[in-house]
Amino acid sequence: MVDVTDVSGATLRKVTLRLVPFLGLLYFVNYLDRVNIGFAGPSGMKADLGLTETAFGFASGIFFIGYLILEVPSNLALHRFGARRWIARIMASWGIVATAMAFVPNETMLYVLRFALGVAEAGFFPGILLYLTYWFPQQHRAKIVALFMTAVPISTALGSTVSSLIIQHGDGVFGLTGWRFMFLVEGVPALALAVVTWFYLTDRPDKARWLSQDERDWLTAELASEQAALEHAEHWTVRKALTHPRVLGLAFVYGGIVYGLYALGFFLPTIISGFQQQYGTHFSIVQRGLINAVPYVIGAVVMVLWSRHGDRTGERTWHVALPALIGGLAIPVALYLGNPFAAMVAVTVCAVGVLAALPTFWALPSTFLSGAAAAGGIALINSIGNVSGFVAPYVTGALKDVTGSQRAGLWVVGLCMVGAALGVLLLRNRTRVR
Repeated sequence: MVDVTDVSGATLRKVTLRLVPFLGLLYFVNYLDRVNIGFAGPSGMKADLGLTETAFGFASGIFFIGYLILEVPSNLALHRFGARRWIARIMASWGIVATAMAFVPNETMLYVLRFALGVAEAGFFPGILLYLTYWFPQQHRAKIVALFMTAVPISTALGSTVSSLIIQHGDGVFGLTGWRFMFLVEGVPALALAVVTWFYLTDRPDKARWLSQDERDWLTAELASEQAALEHAEHWTVRKALTHPRVLGLAFVYGGIVYGLYALGFFLPTIISGFQQQYGTHFSIVQRGLINAVPYVIGAVVMVLWSRHGDRTGERTWHVALPALIGGLAIPVALYLGNPFAAMVAVTVCAVGVLAALPTFWALPSTFLSGAAAAGGIALINSIGNVSGFVAPYVTGALKDVTGSQRAGLWVVGLCMVGAALGVLLLRNRTRVR
């Protein structure tokens, strides 16, 4: 007789090693191409294109308008046609647009290309989240999502240093300025990985020839049993998932959390470069990149440990609310502190709060959604929540232009994160783990 414990453990180890590092690599490239405009801005792009802080914020955020429009249709297409084909298609599309950013001639075309990048990337992140529900039982998902999402802090930490080095040493290569060369170099990997994805990913466990027959049978039966239990408890159609207050409430919570993520992602390099005027310090481009990396390195460690604790205890609500609340209270004080070290401590606490809240948050929708309803619901939450990706950089830049300081923008970040913490507490009785 086959030992079920041995089979389950071996199966999950194989699936984790096969899928999570590769998916994390894809998200690393994806997220870097999304936010590398934040490194280009203070490194010559704003001056070369004549951008105000408001225009820069608008260019950073308009990405999410295109993203919003096609997010739900893209995820439903992935559910229908399979992750292997659809994710490869998304990557090829975004790789083409990302490399075209190297040749942007003016402010108007910058807006066009950032919008097109959002259209090209639509469905990637919720598609991966949906794909993970095809392979991992619910009790393991927060940890798995955390391992996958370490690509965010790693791409920001490592990406900030790499982008800074490319900008510094790539100036003049192929006749391009440093920031243009950075866009060119960082856009190419998406095109190469699109080809790899086509041949590497497996759509469903029953097609995984790299698992033994016992492993395929156990995983397929486990996931089918879980889905049947969800459908028995409460039947969700796609229409219901796209209109239900519980799903819309989670979208509001997610929007508050990612407001902090994108405000920091797009403007932290600018904030760090502003330390020179505020504190009388001076940092080179590479030094600014290394300083920018610190909050995300610490955040990567905390997000994995925090999500494992959430999986072990089975508690979800406070594992989202508590870090969001702490991060929201920390960030507004960052620029009121007397030296750059203290300011970076406050920024780091905020970044850790954002990153710790995200993996457990994404375990919440799958506590009551499955199948096509999960595809639509997860995409809708991500789509509406990512409106913050447009609002955060635009509002932060506009407040900087109006007030001459980053302080007002960071107060808004804090309020949005505190609002997210309160929102998930209000939903706690609706999103319990079954």
